[in-house]
Amino acid sequence: MTEPPTAQHILTYAEDLRGGGVERAQLRLARGWLAAGRLVTLAIEDISGPLAAELPEGLEIVTPSRLLALPNVVRRLRPDIIFCPGNFYTGIAAWTRLRLGKTCPPIVAKMSNAPARADHTRLMHAAHQVWLARHGSFLDHLVAMTPATADEAALATRMVGRTSVIPNPPAVPIPGTLPALPPRYILGVGRLEPQKRWDRLIAALPLLADRTLPLVILGEGSERGAIEAQIHALGLGGRVLLLGHSSDPLPVMARAAVLVLTSDYEGVPGVLREALSVGTPVISTDSSAAVVEIVDRPELGTVIARDDAAALVGALDAWLEPTRQRPETIPQPGTDSANRYLALFDQLVRR
Repeated sequence: MTEPPTAQHILTYAEDLRGGGVERAQLRLARGWLAAGRLVTLAIEDISGPLAAELPEGLEIVTPSRLLALPNVVRRLRPDIIFCPGNFYTGIAAWTRLRLGKTCPPIVAKMSNAPARADHTRLMHAAHQVWLARHGSFLDHLVAMTPATADEAALATRMVGRTSVIPNPPAVPIPGTLPALPPRYILGVGRLEPQKRWDRLIAALPLLADRTLPLVILGEGSERGAIEAQIHALGLGGRVLLLGHSSDPLPVMARAAVLVLTSDYEGVPGVLREALSVGTPVISTDSSAAVVEIVDRPELGTVIARDDAAALVGALDAWLEPTRQRPETIPQPGTDSANRYLALFDQLVRR
């Protein structure tokens, strides 16, 4: 009896390994797929970056000069399925489908950001909604990470019935040296990019009841210069520590008084789940429908409006009270995510 076909060869792609959450989750999934005995190829323009240390053993790597050459990579390697790791990369998925037509293998994409973004103007929002509505024409299936984000994604992309909910794989401890840390501190974890709006958190520091408590930010990115200028302008040079990229933020999270996320928009912010997994309370802007799914009880943290500076200061003061009780640890979901993706891939290949 002939065995049903499976997705033995998975092709995924990225621009670089500078340290974004999309690429970090992509590498965790790839590690799980390799452990299940599948062949996994990563097409990537630039193999350098902080996440290079997290490349799983056995991962095949090809380095096209541009991701626009992905259709040629697919023709040459003939993978069984293509995995698009996030919204930023769906344009390449559309281009690949256009170039390959009926010879293109199934494409599965993950919805990594909210369909509506707070940084968009009205015109940009309208154009983005038109683009999302086209996704069903070149994607075979869409994966979101929570039920609420899946509902949003299915409606925006017109892929109702072709959308699944699979959380990202959980963060795992990575051996390394813990950076020098203050005895007590506020923590931010994420890239230094406009989306994260670290300026909101830094601006709140001089207004806190405790005018001495430091802020630690783990992450790197294009906004470092602007953030350093703001720190200098507010006279906070000794209070804000920009420690750069961390391959394993969990130990730093476990020691923090509170983790704060002040983004304009997010998909499903993994840092909230990671902080809660080590018993650290969280404060987050309402940057995604997933935030209230994660912070679903007041004893876990506080969700505030994006531009409510007073609410941010109030939430910080409340959680920084010395007698405030920390939440119970909540295990991260997603331990079986790699296998759930494989089941989906196999189902699409059989079709």
